[in-house]
Amino acid sequence: MSKKNSYLGPLFIIGILFFVMGFVTWVNGTLITFFKKAFSLDNTSSYLVTFAFFISYTVMAIPCSMVLKKTGFKNGMSLALGVMAVGTLIFIPAAEMASYPLFLVGLFTIGIGLTVLQTASNPYATILGPRESAAQRISIMGIANKSAGIFSQIIFGKLLLAGASTGDPKSELDKVAMPYLVLTAVLVILALVIRMSKGLVEVSEEEDDAPVVGQPVVAQKTSVLQFPNLVLGVLALFCYVGAEVIAGDTIISYGVSLGFPEEEARLFGTYTLYGMMTGYLLGIVLIPKYVSQQAYLKFSAILGLIVTVIAVNSTGFTSVLCIAILGFANAVIWPALWPLALSGLGKFTKIASALLVMGISGGAVLPLVYGSIADSIGSTQKAYWILVPLYIYMLYFGFAGHKKKSW
Repeated sequence: MSKKNSYLGPLFIIGILFFVMGFVTWVNGTLITFFKKAFSLDNTSSYLVTFAFFISYTVMAIPCSMVLKKTGFKNGMSLALGVMAVGTLIFIPAAEMASYPLFLVGLFTIGIGLTVLQTASNPYATILGPRESAAQRISIMGIANKSAGIFSQIIFGKLLLAGASTGDPKSELDKVAMPYLVLTAVLVILALVIRMSKGLVEVSEEEDDAPVVGQPVVAQKTSVLQFPNLVLGVLALFCYVGAEVIAGDTIISYGVSLGFPEEEARLFGTYTLYGMMTGYLLGIVLIPKYVSQQAYLKFSAILGLIVTVIAVNSTGFTSVLCIAILGFANAVIWPALWPLALSGLGKFTKIASALLVMGISGGAVLPLVYGSIADSIGSTQKAYWILVPLYIYMLYFGFAGHKKKSW
């Protein structure tokens, strides 16, 4: 069997895990709108959904990397799915007690499980094959992730947002119980399947330990913080995930604030995900044969800047469509950032991956800032200006930040 073919089985399993990650992650946009109505929340309070979900990446990333060192990739992934199942199960008593804080605890717990999956699966997909095509492989994973997100938004949008409201918060919250009970069962089954699978093999991060011409040998480095491309990459990932979550998770509430009925607005989040999938497909075709990951990163950041400016200066569905187009602009930034930030890390790859995963906390902090700005100025549309400096920094990383190899 060729080395390339030996990658296919493990990558298929990783693709399934990316599908699971997408399903539980992208339902947040629907939950924000649902909880906002059920608990009569303001914008800032409603975005505690994304805060609780993504802040776990900062709190748990380093501990999770330590767990992976003990368990290895395979058992770590199985454990992660089990932790996620605990989180989804918490939704049942939260609905029964009509407790928003308990829902947030459930989301935080799901996030802990996802932290382990992210810490293991992204470097796994990066290492399994040539680094110059890593963005292509992670793009394929992204399609699995976003297609799952589309399914989850359609399913949960239909269950939670479609139809007339009962007017009774307790009755509304009961809609959550059954789908999350089913989701818990699916996660438990997957955890067992991964545990027993013979398809996942351990990969060695030292495979990437070869010296880079003109650069210090990895063995001479004593700290992961001695790699500027990593440190700057963590900040770029923080900005990126914040921008991605704002584009994907605020669009439904934004549509409702513009006067669109929930029945129509519930599908707006899928437009963003369709945009991302289109971007991933284009990335798979173009990278690295026609366009480098760096060039695509620069293009994406510039497009994000342009579309953001149009979004805050247009009206109605045109503005909503611009936020959805941000999905296309964002698509390949994630898969391009990972290999650029991990380039030359060698034996530091696992801890570096954990630091990059901590950057996912941008999805916790920045949507909350967006909501706070929207509440303070009374405009969910003008609050999108927060995206401009984020794309400017990503553009810097694409042009210069990733090339920096010493401080």
